[in-house]
Parts: sequence; C-alpha cells; structure tokens
Amino acid sequence: SCMNIKYKIRFLLLTTLLCGLLCGGECRAQNVSALRTIVIDAGHGGVDPGAVSGKIYEKDINFKIALELERLLNEGQPDIKVIQTRRTDVKVNLYERGNIANRANADLFVSIHVNAAPTASANGHSTYVLGMDKNEQNLQEVMRENSVITYEEDYKTQYAGFDPSSPESYIIFSLMQNIYLDKSMELAELVQQRYAANIPQMRNRGTHQAGFLVLWKTAMPSILTEIGFISNSADREYMVKDSSI
Repeated sequence: SCMNIKYKIRFLLLTTLLCGLLCGGECRAQNVSALRTIVIDAGHGGVDPGAVSGKIYEKDINFKIALELERLLNEGQPDIKVIQTRRTDVKVNLYERGNIANRANADLFVSIHVNAAPTASANGHSTYVLGMDKNEQNLQEVMRENSVITYEEDYKTQYAGFDPSSPESYIIFSLMQNIYLDKSMELAELVQQRYAANIPQMRNRGTHQAGFLVLWKTAMPSILTEIGFISNSADREYMVKDSSI
C-alpha cells in the first residue's frame, strides 16, 4: 500500500545518503560505519495538523513517510540506529525535536514536511538548511512552519523571545555561523538530485537556507525537506496515492 511513498523517499536510500554524504559519492565500506544514528522528524502532529487540504493533513503524510523511511533504512543498513521524534499522532515541541537528536548524539537530522501555498499552481519539492533567505515566498513558508510554536505554552522562554510572525526576528539567522552548514547543504543537494531523478514530473525548487526553528539547535548536519505542495492537486495526488492517507 505504500509503494508510492517508497519511491517518494528513494532519495534517502543508503546508496545516496551514505555514499554521498560520507564518501563524496565514492562509497568505501569502512566509512559507512561512521554514520551510526539518524533522527527522522515527522513534522507537526497532535493538535497541530500542519497544512490541510480537505480531510488530508500534512501531519499524516509526514508520519507515514517517516515510518517508511525508517523501514527502508532498517532493511538496507540494520547497524544504523533510527530514532523518530514521534511514533504516534502527538504534538512534539520544536525545540524538543532538536533536543532528541542532540541527546542521541545523532549524525544526521532529517525533518519531513509538506508545503502549501495560497495559489493552487505552486508545486514541487525543496530542501532547506539553517540560514537566512531573503526570498519573500520562502520567508512566508518559514513563518508558517515556525508559527506552530504558539501551540507551546512556554514558547517565549524557550525561543528567547523569538516572534515567528516578525521578519526582524529572522535576522538572527543571517548572523549565525553554522559549523554544519557545508555537510547539511551537501545532503540537501543530494536529496534534491534524487527527487529530480526519481520524480521528474515534479518541479525541482532547489535547496535554500532558511530560519526553520526545528533546525536551530541541532548539533549535527540537519535538513528540512518539503516533499510537495498539499495545495496543488498533482502534488497532493502523488503524495497520497496508494497509501492509506
């Protein structure tokens, strides 16, 4: 039933993920063992549905893809530990998602999301790393994702007064020196390459730097990938086809 999702996330199979990130594309077996723990973050959950189209919720798409990705990783490389930030339909605070990865001393953090736009014509896949992007459309998407912190009772304390609706708050990300930026961007570009190779009918929106709070405190290479637009009929059909969503 998840055949479509299996193809959807082939970009993160071991041949690309391990060889590309660790070995520059030429995989040497002794280097694969350097990747011990991967944290997969299914965006949204619980009272936070994420983007919505009718009865289709982003949180459910993210969750099913996260579980299928874990299954494929376990199947392909059982020595690698896979940790999910949530295993049920519950709300997990954004700062806690990064903390889960930090406590596990994870080697990679991959946050899975679905995009949305006011216009039904917007479509395609994109992958982000932490940084500052001056693109107005991207900023609106980041603001929408970050606004979920208002579900959290203590968000003003936990995020040092960060206001997810204020463009000025995002200036902080232009001042940050992220020591994992190069590896994060390398992984993001590999993800986009696999999307383009396996889903040529979908628009490749590229890689970007943006101020996603879920990536803020992660102490390892980290990406957030938007696998398609729930607001676009073709993208939406592709994401939910042959699954029980």
